[in-house]
Amino acid sequence: MKLVKLMHKWLSVLVALQLLIWLGSGLFFNLMDHNKARGNEYRIKAEQVTQVEPSRLFELNSLLAQQQRVNSIKLVSLLSKPYYLLNHEQALYPHFYNEHSLFNAYTGEQQVIDKAMAKALASSTYKGKAAVKSATKASPPIADFPKEQNTVWQVNFADELNTSVYIDASSGRVVGHSNTHKRFADFFFMLHFMDYGTVGSFNNWQIIFFALLTLVFCLTGAFWVIELLGRGRYKR
Repeated sequence: MKLVKLMHKWLSVLVALQLLIWLGSGLFFNLMDHNKARGNEYRIKAEQVTQVEPSRLFELNSLLAQQQRVNSIKLVSLLSKPYYLLNHEQALYPHFYNEHSLFNAYTGEQQVIDKAMAKALASSTYKGKAAVKSATKASPPIADFPKEQNTVWQVNFADELNTSVYIDASSGRVVGHSNTHKRFADFFFMLHFMDYGTVGSFNNWQIIFFALLTLVFCLTGAFWVIELLGRGRYKR
């Protein structure tokens, strides 16, 4: 019985600490500025509409004949230029692992999203006045977007919010913007969902382990109550 009491007391401390973290982080969510928490202060929706000249489009059959395992093909616009976006590995969601290739829709030449193009794509979604500070290619896991499973370009701007714009390195998709406000909010999301492994989800082993500890806490408490009832401690 001593072991049961000892387990119950120490588990009560652990459960209470996590409850305090939940209450504190929950209070922060209610008080925070939700617009700032999204990290989109300097984000604008880039206009990717291009007047396409059908007569100039490269013959698709010629392009597809040179490719293997093409799941889909789309005509997209990047930086006011038309491109064919070929998908070679298709997932359920854009942030899951996907494999793409880009081809100039007029010439059929493959377009690799290099540092210069990544900077231009990021700048087209940025309405601030700061210049690009740096651009680096990053592989998952991505700290600012832990759910993202694709290689990205991280383009950093020299503004007061330390804004970073993330561009999918194979498709040119804008993954998102992040800044100091979003990173601060993400810290509290990490605490609230016990996402200490920063996987971007509450479906993690930490919360499962805590749920098991809470179950043991309840069982030891129930066992203790039964023991006290048997000893007549609840009688008047």
